[in-house]
Amino acid sequence: MSIVVKDVSKRFGSFQALNSINLEIPTGELVALLGPSGSGKTTLLRIIAGLENASSGSIYFQGEDATEKKIQERQVGFVFQHYALFRHMTVFDNVAFGLRVKPAKLRPSEAEIKEKVNQLLKLVQMDWLGNRYPSQLSGGQRQRIALARALAVEPKILLLDEPFGALDAKVRKELRRWIRQLHDAIHLTSIFVTHDQEEALEVADRIVVMNEGKIEQVGTPEEVYDNPASPFVYQFLGNVNLFRGRLDSGRIRIGTHEFATPNLEGLQEQSAIAYVRPYELAIERNSSETKSIKAIVSYIRAIGPVVRLELNRKDNGELIEAEISKERFNELKLASGDEVYVGLNNLKVFVEDYVI
Repeated sequence: MSIVVKDVSKRFGSFQALNSINLEIPTGELVALLGPSGSGKTTLLRIIAGLENASSGSIYFQGEDATEKKIQERQVGFVFQHYALFRHMTVFDNVAFGLRVKPAKLRPSEAEIKEKVNQLLKLVQMDWLGNRYPSQLSGGQRQRIALARALAVEPKILLLDEPFGALDAKVRKELRRWIRQLHDAIHLTSIFVTHDQEEALEVADRIVVMNEGKIEQVGTPEEVYDNPASPFVYQFLGNVNLFRGRLDSGRIRIGTHEFATPNLEGLQEQSAIAYVRPYELAIERNSSETKSIKAIVSYIRAIGPVVRLELNRKDNGELIEAEISKERFNELKLASGDEVYVGLNNLKVFVEDYVI
């Protein structure tokens, strides 16, 4: 089922939680609402579900206006961060609950419920735990049961609010992979809320980056990571170094150094900020070029095959974070206090609200 959010705004008193949100989600897509706390992502999810009413704007499901429909009429499944399982019920009964409380004329027979629940438990790989209680399950197992319960009523849309937030890192990674495989198998239109960039990049078909009640960018994981539409998106998705400078005639001057920036001819001189990911920096012992910045190595930390460096610029003392391979680190034979030259590759330059 496709979803269209049209000019949706939401106020809580004087606080503007959402500001004129427009979003289209095609049938069968898995979309992440990504942003920091307070960005409006959970509010938007709850409005789509029917748990909150928008102050203005409309929600359409498959072209039909669902704005005034109650949650029971929207055919959505909702999975919460903290599972919300019934403690006094077995796993089987938790999954069966939504089927057993349907109106009598729509309620399946007990035999049909049993068959459906067993199918779902098998789907989420929990069929061997049907007689256990939630207190006897791990966090990851509880979240799978919560998902099975949401799927039991055969929703047209699946909504997940920080589904992995209460789990430890290892379990989160396993469940991320599992839910991606599950989605590929059932192709149910799904939206999940997260503030974890890695989670969104790994799982989603598309990412909606939100900030202060607005959408900053919508795109595939590759699009939002490699071609961020704003400084906020660039800084929120992964580590990044900022270099402030002056832009003029297709070049940016950073300190005493100039770097070419494509497609900028004709722009008047103005302040600009260049962004570079730590792994896009070229670290050298010597350099005869003016396209590199002198820096002093202040900290070294090897983590598996990657070595992270903290460098201080010689011209102004500002911190630069770099990542190089352990092989390259061994070639350079770096130690704290060494002077190096830092080349800036793949600069992304922003001038106020204009992205280059």
